[in-house]
Amino acid sequence: MKNLKLYTAAIGLFGLAACSKVLDKTNLSNLQPDLVFKDSTLVQLNMDNLYDNNLPLWGGQNTGSSLSGVQPQLSEESSGSSKFMDGTMSYGTDEPKDYGTSLNTNNTQPSNNWGKIRQVNTFIKSIQESPLPDYTRRKFLAQALFFRAFRYWDIVRIYGGVPLVLTPLDGVGNDARDAALLPRNKTSECFAQMVKDLDYAIANLPGKWTGSDWGKITSGAAAAFKGRVLLYWASPMFNPSDIASRWQDAYNANLQAKTILDANGFGLNSNYKTMWFSEVNNPEAVMVTSYNTATGDQAKKNNGWDKSCRPSYLNGSGSNQPTWELVRSYPMKDGKMPGDATSAYPYYDSLYYKNRDPRFDATIAYNGCTWPLDGNANLRLWTYYETSTKSTESSASNTGFYCRKAVSEGTFTFGDPQYSGTDWMEIRYAEVLLNLAESAVGISKIATTEEGYQGIIKVRQRAGITAGSNGLYGLNSGLSRAQLFDAILFERKIEFAFEGKRFWDLYRWKRMSDLNGWYRNRLRIVLKTGTGIPTAAALKDPTSASFRDVQNLDNMMTNYFQTIRNNNHDASNSTTKLDTNPINFLSTYYFFPIPLAAITNDPNLQQNNNWGGSFDPLQ
Repeated sequence: MKNLKLYTAAIGLFGLAACSKVLDKTNLSNLQPDLVFKDSTLVQLNMDNLYDNNLPLWGGQNTGSSLSGVQPQLSEESSGSSKFMDGTMSYGTDEPKDYGTSLNTNNTQPSNNWGKIRQVNTFIKSIQESPLPDYTRRKFLAQALFFRAFRYWDIVRIYGGVPLVLTPLDGVGNDARDAALLPRNKTSECFAQMVKDLDYAIANLPGKWTGSDWGKITSGAAAAFKGRVLLYWASPMFNPSDIASRWQDAYNANLQAKTILDANGFGLNSNYKTMWFSEVNNPEAVMVTSYNTATGDQAKKNNGWDKSCRPSYLNGSGSNQPTWELVRSYPMKDGKMPGDATSAYPYYDSLYYKNRDPRFDATIAYNGCTWPLDGNANLRLWTYYETSTKSTESSASNTGFYCRKAVSEGTFTFGDPQYSGTDWMEIRYAEVLLNLAESAVGISKIATTEEGYQGIIKVRQRAGITAGSNGLYGLNSGLSRAQLFDAILFERKIEFAFEGKRFWDLYRWKRMSDLNGWYRNRLRIVLKTGTGIPTAAALKDPTSASFRDVQNLDNMMTNYFQTIRNNNHDASNSTTKLDTNPINFLSTYYFFPIPLAAITNDPNLQQNNNWGGSFDPLQ
């Protein structure tokens, strides 16, 4: 068991039993908030419950959001069908349900964003009325306000403005029902409220927690999240007119975040590959969700990431599978793109794995790579096809690749990898650098010595890309504002691959439609036949010379295998094509519609104007 804070899913009698000064002679079935919030231990249990219900899950799954958990499938990162990608979403049936249908439902275990906001507002009201010392109250209140901003961001980023509910609404009765029939606030008002809540959190939280408190929201995490929020507000989806003041606000917020984090010992972890396993006091972990390796019901808090990445024959499900488009997009070791005439490294599709950005090997598991899972230092992964239709794998990867990011290569002493306890970093220090870089470019700070360049350079330097003769790690000098924006979005694609960021970057930049007409593809590697080509059986026989030749992967890929690949606009090759239909992300999907059930429940809600309503989400 790791020495991590285990946030309780509910306040149970076990936790209450220690609080005798409040609970002696008290009816536990009718425990009132005025009693609970007189005792700091009980307040902490309620606070732990807020953490458990609101921290995002592994891979960026935002609990309460119906667009969570499938982000790689909503871009070019991974395969997977979706009505959003096919352009066949039906209003009233398929639209996201993040909004929910009621603002006054009394959810004690909220499952949607409004239920979670109600829970947070109830905590806020109770702690504000608490007789606890002012410093203690402010610290609890600051954490709750952070989570309210986090929940509103999850809704507003896809719908625009929604009703601002800042106090808990009554849960029963006709008057309560009528009071909850609220109109939508302007999008600008929602962003302003998020910033207000986060400013309070920044001012009242410590820069660093220690001991068993490690993992709680810090002032730096609140500042980093404020920087993310204001970057969304400055991005083209919300800012099509490119209003300069929004970029300035985003720059100021992200610079503040970096300043606070630097002062408190945060920074880039020295190792991109292993940073996920440096947990307590990991300098990269700005906002983190803690997990453990327990298997018992009371203490269990595992993630499913490790199991979802491994091949099925290695105790996994193999569901996180990179596309050929993602694999081929990684730069070379000098930061130049594959095939760039100025690169020091030649590129061949048949040897696609050679001399790549070191983040390639930290993220992509490919045919013939050494992947020392379960402590087997010599384990090699094979994804080739013995014939055109028979894979060497018992359950073949659909794309020819697996995701190896944050997959433990040690021996699981506790058995099945479903019990992985690796922590999730929702905000990494690298994101703060790239958020600052993007907002700096927004205010035209684009000299090579300014943050627009320097954020990318620092991230690439940590990755292990070579500096090059100009010291720009593969970047060209003199890039324009538009070119630097493109460079930062590309860097985020590589740095945060399979971290749930790519869809949202394309979405806020209104570039999802750039993928329209694409067919995502696999790479099919097939064993050749003929003189001098070993059989599949020989390649599996440890006594054969062919088996020993696997130590020379380049020779095998050149002489033994045929590499079948396709480009993303070619629909003719069914062997490599992953999509039945080309990607067709409709422009109306920028700002999704308020669900029909919500509008039926609350006639005061206006639908977005891109879905036939009168509400302008840009105001």
